Amino acid sequence: MNGTMRAVRGHRRGGPEELVCEGAPKPVPGHGDVLVEVRAASVTAGELDWDATWTDGLDGGGPRLPAVPSKEVSGVVAELGHGVTDLRTGQAVYGLIPFTRDGAAAEYVTVPAAVLAAKPGSLDHERTAALPLAGLTAWQGLVDHAGVVPGQRVLVHGGAGGVGSLAVQIADALGAGVTATASARDADFVRGLGADTVIDHAGRRFEDEVEDVDVVLDTVGGDTLARSWQVLRPGGVLVGVAEPPTAPEGADVRAVFFVVEPDRAGLEELTALVEAGRLVPQVDRILPLEDTPSAYAALEREHRRGKIVLRVS
Repeated sequence: MNGTMRAVRGHRRGGPEELVCEGAPKPVPGHGDVLVEVRAASVTAGELDWDATWTDGLDGGGPRLPAVPSKEVSGVVAELGHGVTDLRTGQAVYGLIPFTRDGAAAEYVTVPAAVLAAKPGSLDHERTAALPLAGLTAWQGLVDHAGVVPGQRVLVHGGAGGVGSLAVQIADALGAGVTATASARDADFVRGLGADTVIDHAGRRFEDEVEDVDVVLDTVGGDTLARSWQVLRPGGVLVGVAEPPTAPEGADVRAVFFVVEPDRAGLEELTALVEAGRLVPQVDRILPLEDTPSAYAALEREHRRGKIVLRVS
């Protein structure tokens, strides 16, 4: 008997109201996995709407219930599965859990060793847990898909959010000139992250104030996404993470949409920026594990700066 643990689980698909904190079987690491004792986890807007949260596929599939949410983890390796040689028990690690597996809103979670990286030494577990999904989204969007290089101009929509706040810092660290949209109350906050210019999305039209942008990273979607094509220079790229962008017919611009992937190498790049003082994950608030339902509810209705994090142990 492997024992039990506290976990937040949903026994049927739904919103925060379906989540309960209860006793659950402690998982056993399979081949290539490690068992992580969770110290902190992070929640993501829209996560409870994803097929992968509840099923064994990214776009549907068989049910996987009861399901544990939260795909960002920071913790300590408690047990090694067969074949794992590159991590050790007692090592502090963090990572993005594959979407079709149970998440980190629990005292323990099994994670493929290949997608975990050593935790940044300069961060506590709570701030580290705010980094994997949002940080990898920003990194993969700006570097892997847009190929940002020094001297380019980057526009980040939603500069105060979980992804946007990291994208501003990463684009600045890459040597780009950064403009961001945000609410007026967040303007100083976003400037402090490295944005050269912050445009109040409610009071001003960004397309009237910025042009010839090399890269747009859009975390908002909708009308903001639709209006972004007109600020791109020829050859520019619009990377959408909220919804797929479609480039205007005949325009010399590129549209990119992607689903972030767990990636140790990407985490190591983020860690290097953290340790160099160029990247600080932004935490809006820290809640105890039993408040996970209210954490997801807050994502749906409350203004925030950065991520909402669960303190597990």
